[in-house]
Amino acid sequence: MSLLLQITDTTQHIVDTLSHVATPTTVPQEELRFGDLLIKGGWVMIPIGILAVLALVIFFERYFTIRKAAKDESNLMLQVRASITTGNLESAIAICKNSNSPLGRMLQKGLLRIGRPIKDIEGAVENIGKLEVSKLERNIPIIGIVAGIAPMFGFLGTIAGVIKIFYDISKTDNISMGVISGGLYVKMVTSAAGLLVGIIAYVLYNILNIMVDKVILKLETDAIEFIDLLEEPSK
Repeated sequence: MSLLLQITDTTQHIVDTLSHVATPTTVPQEELRFGDLLIKGGWVMIPIGILAVLALVIFFERYFTIRKAAKDESNLMLQVRASITTGNLESAIAICKNSNSPLGRMLQKGLLRIGRPIKDIEGAVENIGKLEVSKLERNIPIIGIVAGIAPMFGFLGTIAGVIKIFYDISKTDNISMGVISGGLYVKMVTSAAGLLVGIIAYVLYNILNIMVDKVILKLETDAIEFIDLLEEPSK
């Protein structure tokens, strides 16, 4: 009976040992953090970050400037029309000067040319309009440049990282998949960051251009109305 108990205990001990060995130990998976990836992206992340900040700063500065220029100026046109109709040219000039807006400066230039041929007045208004539009478009092309070169910086970082990976492999003769993929996924972060900045910059660039186009259309419409107003007495 004692021998049977010993055999049973020994068998149970072997079974427990085998089950312990067969059970795989779960290795805690390392959490992938966004901030860590950005840091591991390398030096290329610095110019990409600078480009992102530059695009955002220019966008918000231009956005509020263009938005201010796009405000409704119907009241200004009514006041100028009323002053011209009553023959009070000085009042119309003062109203345009005090408005401090692209349309006001255009109308002021035209009012100062009254007495000359209508073509001269129209040309003066058109030239001021072009200057005002160029002021609104200032620095917007920089955002377009950011949209173009940010992805290139991202690809440059990835290619540089891949070159370094294969250089390390040639030195260590370690061609394991873990070594290759472990370094490659980190270097792909630069491509993702560059593409993200490029896409955002491209969208912001087109938003500003659409806003400027609307302002141009509005200025052209008001300029035509102003020229028609000056021609009315001669009809």
